[in-house]
Amino acid sequence: MLPWLLLWLGMSAAWAQQASPSAEALLARHAAMQSRLESSPLGRPLVVDSEELPGGLRGEVFAVIDQPFAQAAKALAAPGNWCDMLLLHINNRNCRLIKGEGGAPPAVELSVVRRYDLPVESAFILRMALRVDDSAPDYLMVDLRSDDGPMGTSQHQVRVEAVPLAGGVQTFLHFSYSYQHNGLARVATQAYLATFGRNKVGFTVVGDGPEYIRGLRGLVERNSVRYFLTVDAYLGAMRSPPAQQPERRLSAWYASSELYSRQLHEIDRPTYMAIKRADRSRGAGGS
Repeated sequence: MLPWLLLWLGMSAAWAQQASPSAEALLARHAAMQSRLESSPLGRPLVVDSEELPGGLRGEVFAVIDQPFAQAAKALAAPGNWCDMLLLHINNRNCRLIKGEGGAPPAVELSVVRRYDLPVESAFILRMALRVDDSAPDYLMVDLRSDDGPMGTSQHQVRVEAVPLAGGVQTFLHFSYSYQHNGLARVATQAYLATFGRNKVGFTVVGDGPEYIRGLRGLVERNSVRYFLTVDAYLGAMRSPPAQQPERRLSAWYASSELYSRQLHEIDRPTYMAIKRADRSRGAGGS
């Protein structure tokens, strides 16, 4: 066996022995789905899962990104960066960071429109408490949570976990998005999926067609991937000079979403860029 390979195996074994419990659990998930990641039809090591919960939905994205863990964790752990990330989503039109008082965690207050072509004045407000766990050097967790939501929804949660791979050169990300909905909200969503959303699909392949999953799981998969891409675009743009990063983030988010145009296409690039530039000039994202 080559000396460099022996050294790499020794370093990997030492890393595994020193991993924190949270990192070990996430690394175990990476190992369990490594073949799915490597053979993903999505053009990169990316896996999308979803499930219907009792009274709700959850979508999950697992991905290997070419970003050093130390840099990714530092960026994700900073509450002030989250508005810049979340505003890349097509339906998020304003965001502000609210500092916690009396020991309370900070919160992200999002203004969300039901469709991208609606004015920001029609947005509903989603205020999510932001909690960061970066106590272990080999694991990061960021949790954004809101008890209340719009139109009969509640318990909105965005959660990101990250661990280093390949000695810290790459990062394994687990992104999840979930919420609860009451009976009225479920009926309204089903009505949308039967009319305006009847041709929309998710990412999970079903049947021999292949066909993509539709309905509620398709809905939560689309939104989960859109939100994952906000994180991915933000981290990728950090390679650029700071003055260029806002435009790079926009371009990267749109280009990534168009790679999955069957699921995610809603808007042409000039319109998306114009809307997001207007959001930025309006001061969206300030604290």
